[in-house]
Amino acid sequence: MKIGICSGHAGVGFKNTISEHLKARGHEVHNFGTDSEVSCDYPDFLNPMADAVAKGELEAGIAICGTGNGMAIAANKHAGVRCGLAWDAEIASLVKRHNNANVLALPARFIAEDKAIECVDAWLDAEFEGGRHQNRISKFVI
Repeated sequence: MKIGICSGHAGVGFKNTISEHLKARGHEVHNFGTDSEVSCDYPDFLNPMADAVAKGELEAGIAICGTGNGMAIAANKHAGVRCGLAWDAEIASLVKRHNNANVLALPARFIAEDKAIECVDAWLDAEFEGGRHQNRISKFVI
């Protein structure tokens, strides 16, 4: 699977760890930055990744910032992107199973790296359930 990954300055360590984990699972990882812990504007990295997901150039994306909220809000401004924020594996699974999220947002300042890896794995391994959930997704307005 082709997966994009990006972070703000608070998520650089998580981004690097998750990237290596994804590669070990056999995924092709595209790093959109940042690669520095110097304060930055995370939309500069999120927007190109979300565009690539929306265009189908990437199958999925992972976005990491301090709370995950900024990344999720910015990602969901892109038509064709459904980003869910997760802080544990059950929620990560549900954002795929019920919302067909193609981008996962993670809060680097509020979970440990091992929990982030659990979230990523649960999200990647989950399958969209369709049915009543597809009916709801069809009503999303962009």
